[in-house]
Amino acid sequence: MEIIDLAAIPLSHDLEPGRAFGGSRGMTDSRSTTLVRLETDDGTVGWGEAFASPRAVAALIEDEFADAILGSSPIEAESLADRVYTGDIGGYHAAREALAQSALSAVEVAMWDLRGKAAGLPVHELLGGQRVESVVPYASTMYLTEWGEDPADPMEVAAADGFTAAKIKIGGGREDDRCRVEIAREILGDDAHLMVDYNGNYTPRQAIASIRDLEPYDITWVEEPVPPENYSGYREIRDRVDVPLAAGEAHYGRFEFTRLLEEGLVDVIQPNLGRCGGFAEARFVAKLATTANAIVRPHVWNSAIGTAAALQFAASLSSYPHAQGMEPDPVLFEFDRSENPLRHELLESPLDPTGGTLAVPQSPGLGIEVDETAVDRFRLE
Repeated sequence: MEIIDLAAIPLSHDLEPGRAFGGSRGMTDSRSTTLVRLETDDGTVGWGEAFASPRAVAALIEDEFADAILGSSPIEAESLADRVYTGDIGGYHAAREALAQSALSAVEVAMWDLRGKAAGLPVHELLGGQRVESVVPYASTMYLTEWGEDPADPMEVAAADGFTAAKIKIGGGREDDRCRVEIAREILGDDAHLMVDYNGNYTPRQAIASIRDLEPYDITWVEEPVPPENYSGYREIRDRVDVPLAAGEAHYGRFEFTRLLEEGLVDVIQPNLGRCGGFAEARFVAKLATTANAIVRPHVWNSAIGTAAALQFAASLSSYPHAQGMEPDPVLFEFDRSENPLRHELLESPLDPTGGTLAVPQSPGLGIEVDETAVDRFRLE
């Protein structure tokens, strides 16, 4: 099987005026991503996603990756990250930067999709995981909105749809943090997993004060309480609060994840399959996490392709240090509940998180069928 065609496809969808939403460090009025489509000499097609600026990362993929990938075999996905780090692809000066890691992720995931299709196996089995039928989705919801949405409204919708876990946006001040968490906990109930996401908007002292306020609400984890580059801040928070810390969505490549884990800065590591370096790098991070007794729960704010990749990765994760089938907590999987047709219109059969479970696709590769007419509909020229 030889790769004979590579296409980088930037996509975007503009939200209606007045419908911007987001977190404590900014809002967005559009949803965008870049897909990579690989085709082999036998007509097999593989898909990947780069979670980065669409036109910029698409240009990088076509300029720096195409010549290296065309004529190669999908089996070479295992060594692709090393070729980027050593400068064989793209030059080593830029290897650790966001665009290079995102481009690497998209191409590498598409190669694994091809590998799975060639082997007749879903990617999670190729990665060494057991056959996993489903995970527990958590609603990523209660965003800050331009139109001043009542924070109870999206949480009530999520609860009505059967979600038994949720993550909400906070970080706008201690009183607002406590109020939003109180609302979410009341709607979800005492037994539900509830996570909070500060999007890195606080200093360590501000984060510590806020987290202490939230301790009575039994928070499953606190995500990005300080900016991703503030490693000393994570250390200070870890030493002064007794709530699990999570990070990883804004970290790139094996070296940044290694630092988070080796220094014991987080309890939950969150690689995004559209920017962490791809499946092989994510698997490396997951293995490293076992040595630190940290759990891995991928960050997911992607299109349908990136969501499917994250789902395959989540299904491959080790239960260590727990015995197989004896994990005390479910495998929680992030499912964004905001407006994003790139998430639900790009597949022939969209992923369905309602009812409290999310099925892991068992078909070969990523396990999905991409609707290429829908891809064309959202394509940026």
